[in-house]
Amino acid sequence: MNEVAGGPDDVADDAQHVDLGLGLFIPYRYMEDRIFRTLQGAGFADWTLAQVRVFQRIAPDGSRLTELAAQAQMSKQSAGVFVDQLEALGYVRRIPDPSDGRARLIVIEERGRRAADLARATSQEILAEWSAYLGTRNFELLKQILDQLREITDPYAR
Repeated sequence: MNEVAGGPDDVADDAQHVDLGLGLFIPYRYMEDRIFRTLQGAGFADWTLAQVRVFQRIAPDGSRLTELAAQAQMSKQSAGVFVDQLEALGYVRRIPDPSDGRARLIVIEERGRRAADLARATSQEILAEWSAYLGTRNFELLKQILDQLREITDPYAR
């Protein structure tokens, strides 16, 4: 016997599926939370998740505050407060921008590099687990699809 659309089976199916946006967000939050907890457990417990979200956007050769604020989608003043805090904790420092003497770059200090290395290693562990769970073919397909979506969704993609 065929079920009528909107019947009990459809309700059960809807409970199994989440909105695609939420489906993309959940794995990100899992990764972010696991990395943050790993950092805290390794002695990097003095910063907040909000500070980490600014920190993770610092380019390898340094970033200007305006770039960080734009990427973090916050005001320059708010980003400046977070950078001040990160600097006081020894994760970053400000240096003159070699390309413009009036500007300053935020660069990652040794303590920040150690934290970033641990975060990268934890990220690689998580990705290896996901690859094992999904299978290499599906995992590679997922990465290709997300890279393709990034072309139209990420204003900072290079």
